[in-house]
This record gives sequence, C-alpha cells and structure tokens, in this order.
Amino acid sequence: MSYGVMMLNSIKNLYSKSLVCKGYQSFLGPIWNVKYAALSTTVQTKESNFYDLAIVGGGIVGLATARELMLRYPGMKLVLLEKESSLAMHQSSHNSGVIHSGIYYTPGTLKAKLCVKGLDMTYSYCKSKEIPFKKCGKLIVAIDEEEVPRLLNLYERGKENGARDLKLLDKHELKDVEPNCEGVRAIHSPHTGIVDWGEVARSYGEQFQKSGGEVKVNFEVAKFSSSTHHQHPVRITGKQGEELFSRYVVTCGGLFSDRLAQLSGSNPLPRVVPFRGEYLKLSAEKGKQLVHGNIYPKCGPNPIFTVFLLSIYVPDPTLPFLGVHFTPRMDGSVLLGPNAVLAFAREGYKMGTVNVSDLVESIAFRGLRKLALKHWKFGASEFYHGLNRQAQVKRLQKYVPSLRHEDVK
Repeated sequence: MSYGVMMLNSIKNLYSKSLVCKGYQSFLGPIWNVKYAALSTTVQTKESNFYDLAIVGGGIVGLATARELMLRYPGMKLVLLEKESSLAMHQSSHNSGVIHSGIYYTPGTLKAKLCVKGLDMTYSYCKSKEIPFKKCGKLIVAIDEEEVPRLLNLYERGKENGARDLKLLDKHELKDVEPNCEGVRAIHSPHTGIVDWGEVARSYGEQFQKSGGEVKVNFEVAKFSSSTHHQHPVRITGKQGEELFSRYVVTCGGLFSDRLAQLSGSNPLPRVVPFRGEYLKLSAEKGKQLVHGNIYPKCGPNPIFTVFLLSIYVPDPTLPFLGVHFTPRMDGSVLLGPNAVLAFAREGYKMGTVNVSDLVESIAFRGLRKLALKHWKFGASEFYHGLNRQAQVKRLQKYVPSLRHEDVK
C-alpha cells in the first residue's frame, strides 16, 4: 500500500505567528552552509539529555538530514527522535520504490533540480552500501492521439530539467521495447530505476549512529517550550513525559509536519491531507511474461534483461497524481496502480483503518473541500476503481491487453 500526502492552503497569503522561543527559529539553509560556525563548536555538558541539535522524525528525510549533519559536523552532539518503535515505518516504506529521473517537475524548481541530481547520488550511494537496485528504465505511454500533446509537453519538460537520454518512441518502437504494451507514442527514460527506499533510509540511520549520532525511538514529541538553560534554549517534551534540551531543532515529521509546526507556534497552513494509494499485484512469474525489456546500462554494451517500469498513463498536470502504472519491485513482483483516495487516518494504510479525529479534521478543512468540488469526477472514479477490482483491471488492459483478471491479486 502506498501512501501520499497533499499540502493544501485555503488562503493565498500566509502570515506566520511568532514562535514560542527563539531556539528553534532556525532554517536548514544556514545549517548546511559551512560559513556559519555555530554548529562547528559544541557546548560541553555532562547532562545526557542536552544536545546541540535534535531532529524530529525518523523517516528518510529526517535520517538523510541527520546523516549529512553528522558527516559535516562530526563533533556535534545530535539526537534523532522517532515516535515509532523502529525507523522508516511510514511513507519511507510505503511507496512505489521508484528512483525518478526528473521528468515531471516544473523546470527551475528545487524539486526538478534535486530529482535530477539525486538520481546519480542514489545509484552511487546504493552501490557503495551494497543496497540492491535496478536501473530498469521507464516508459510513459500515450494510449491515443488525444494524449500525445501532453506527452510531448512532458518530453520537453524532462529535457529542460536535464533528465538524461530521453527518447520519443512511435508505436512500432514502443513494441520493440514492450511487446505487450499498446500505445501510439511513448517517452523512454532509460535511467529510471527501482529500490527499496525503506532499506535506503535504514542505511542512513545506521551510518548516522556509527558516526556518533543517537537515535531515540518510541519518543513522540508532545510539546516544544522555552527552557531556562541559556545554551540549550529549547525544551522538547515527549508524550510519556520524557524531556531533553537542544540548541537547535529540525522537524522532518512527514504526515505530521503541520502538527509539529503548530506545536512550535507556526502557522497551521499549509495543512496535510492524507491520501492512500491502493495497488493490485502481479506475481514475479506473471510480471516477467507481461512486462519486460532489454536495458543497456551506461557502463557497458551488454544487455541486462529486466522488467521495465511502465507508466501507462500520461499524467494530467492539473492533478497532483501521476496515474496508474506497472511498477516492478525488488522481489520480482509487479505492482499495478495506484489509485488515489482520501485516507480515513493519517497513517491508515487500509480502507478499514479510521481515525475519527483525523477524518473530521480533513473534511472540515476548506482546502480539501475546494479540491473535492473541483475534481469530484476524478475522486468518484478513483473511489470506484478502489472498490471494483475488475474495473481497475479493465483500465489497465487498455495498455496491456493480455493482462487478465485472474493474474492479479
């Protein structure tokens, strides 16, 4: 089960409130910049619960941040706080597992720049840590002529972003790559890949701890407040009453980012609205029969036979979702989907998981109501396909006609 999140504003202009205390009025930019000397020196203390910097959130963003800070400032006393019993339990481990090449994002944005740069960094890191991955490539397919203009716009966007070696295929070239796929045009992105992002995140955590960082699991932050300790001005209180003190705090709270921001006295907007992605699944044997191809890696001329990542839908740029796709997994199976439906709990990975408080908060939010009214047909369709497996398979068969209802589970 995948999990998504939307950050929605219901007003155009946001005005931040004053923070509770100056201790965590810090931004990541100055922290990264080595010309700022504040973090290069630590405040010596015998107290075990006093830190130079605390990171809240043990997902991949928090762990990557912790690892990088520990590498840049090896003498710093740093702690990472995670509310669950282990690391990377939520969005970091509930996703499609794709290493994107940078096609989709608006040119010039940080998302576009960092996605393109992060592609090679991810492959390099995985090789250095012996984390399994596959550079299996990706096809984005236009099923009819009506979708071709959007496909061409996406191709130009990808080139402008710097996504490497993109190629436009006609319907015959498409068949050469994916014999079972139907379409009139396609974009081939040879450097797109797959990996278990949860494994990558846990590797970050392991490296962080080996470098001297401390991880506290089962620590759910309940309160930020000013402390009486001048050199450690932020008091962080856990849900069980535990306390620690820090010079700086960085929050990487994933689905709870907005609530952590509110705890610090910041503006409650943008608001997190959780969406759940529901998948069907092909076995490894059936996946190889239906979706396959030859990928020539950059390092040499020998072909690698593997499963393609087949994005079978040209995404609508007016919607915050990429549509359904055939996505190979590291275990050899293939995911089909996802759809996108409102989740009834922030960490609700199944339709039957309901948190009344979370659901009421989402429905009461004006930003979600505006989105729902604007795209109600799309929402109704996604909900219907989530309930009706046969309808979901029928939608997938437009692209791979040989897919059968009994092939999926």
